[in-house]
Amino acid sequence: MKRTWPDDRLVTCIACGVRISRSDAREYDRFGDRWDRANKEFEYLCKRCFADECHFPRDDLESILMTLDGDSTSVAGFVRAYYRAVANHEDNPNP
Repeated sequence: MKRTWPDDRLVTCIACGVRISRSDAREYDRFGDRWDRANKEFEYLCKRCFADECHFPRDDLESILMTLDGDSTSVAGFVRAYYRAVANHEDNPNP
């Protein structure tokens, strides 16, 4: 028997873009604290993408990616900017 949620709206997987019911999705918290639910809006992953995700600590990955948001128009440019940002972060972890 499938579990029924009071809020079974459709959500979008942030990894692949598929629209699925909330009950078939997994919560994703970009700040890494999905257990603290106070005043929080979650993003969602489908079960396949959730299984593919790395569940190890991300060591500031989200904050590094946020600084790059929109900085590049090409994939190659984004990758170059990402590697520069990671190298800079490793050299100066607490700016």
